[in-house]
Order: sequence, then structure tokens, then C-alpha cells
Amino acid sequence: MLRVFLNGKIRDIRITGANLEYEGSITLDESYLEQAGILPNEEVHVLNADTGSRIITYAITGKRGSGIVQLNGPAARLGMVGDRIMVLSYAMLSPEEIATHKPKIICVNPGK
Repeated sequence: MLRVFLNGKIRDIRITGANLEYEGSITLDESYLEQAGILPNEEVHVLNADTGSRIITYAITGKRGSGIVQLNGPAARLGMVGDRIMVLSYAMLSPEEIATHKPKIICVNPGK
């Protein structure tokens, strides 16, 4: 039996933009994705600490070093520039993998 566990988490980020005229997703700075072990087009959960909303979408790679955190498509209606969010990815693990699994958690702007 496989079980679902946290695999990657990007904490302490704020929305920098919203683009309603896009088919959907969240665009994230490539370095954030890399550090959290999240791949382009991977399913992610976006948790908005300011509104309480939680959406499921997929990650799109933004320019490395840009700090971009942009909600796209319908997701753009679920957060405003400046909102504090977290982005999480999950992995399905076998019983053998569970004991040694360690999620990659990064804090981008701690305390902000």
C-alpha cells in the first residue's frame, strides 16, 4: 500500500502577481522550485494564509532569481498581491520509503 506524504514545501512567500488571462497554474521562481524539489508541471497545493483558501494547481517555472510568485487563470481570483502563501507537493511512498523520507522545506522570507 502506498501512502501520501509531504514531499516539498515553500514557506514564507508572498504573491507578486496575478494573471487571470492564463489557462491556470502558479508561476514560481525556478530557484524556489529547485530547492523544494518541485518539478515543472507537478501538482501543488497553494495555501493562502491571509484568506484561508486552498487550491490545487500545477507549478510553472519562472525566471531564476526573480522572486516571482504569480497566480494564473482562475487561481488569480483566490489571492491578491502581497498575500502570504505556502506551496506544497506530495509523494506517494511505499512502507519501505517512509522510514527514510525527509521532505524538502524552504523558508524564503522568514518573519515577513
